[in-house]
Amino acid sequence: MDAGSSDRTREVFHEVFSPEQGRSFKNEMNRGKGYAIRRGIREAKGEVLLFSDADFSTPIEEFPKLAGYLENGYDIAIGSRSLPDSNVEVHQAWVREGMGKVFNLLVQAIVLRGFIDTQCGFKCVKRERVLPLLPKMAVDGFCYDVELLFLAKKAGLKIVEVPVTWVNDPVSKVHILKDSTKMFLDLLWIRFRDGFGQYD
Repeated sequence: MDAGSSDRTREVFHEVFSPEQGRSFKNEMNRGKGYAIRRGIREAKGEVLLFSDADFSTPIEEFPKLAGYLENGYDIAIGSRSLPDSNVEVHQAWVREGMGKVFNLLVQAIVLRGFIDTQCGFKCVKRERVLPLLPKMAVDGFCYDVELLFLAKKAGLKIVEVPVTWVNDPVSKVHILKDSTKMFLDLLWIRFRDGFGQYD
């Protein structure tokens, strides 16, 4: 799912995968990662879906590890860079890594407890279990992960956090100040919506 990028992401996808191996869709207007993920879930045909960033910071070979948890009764398996058995081969710059830790503290304080790393871009879900959550989702940006997990936990879905290998890509499109501020506001927006019963 191409959120509406201006690079060759979609072209590269079709160079690697044949039409029989996978389809791609592109939003004409970039409405954010969360919006793209929701559309991708709706368009998908498979029973088990994998969310992965296009740079494969987490190698695709980690997919069977997460899918195995779904085969054993879990509804969602999320990759984590912060568990004791996680293998971070190339770290982010200390500023980004530090901000990630601060953001996780805010997530736990404001919205969602119980997860060390909600923002790793490698997640595996059972489509039929998360599909009913989509109409309630409103976050279009990078904080969609938190909203999805919040709703999943509220709905009683079984979620597991799984250590994965991760290699930082230094070419990041996440703007430290602008996107961090937006993500903080999105946490408040999730709490606000929940307080007014919009997730019930």
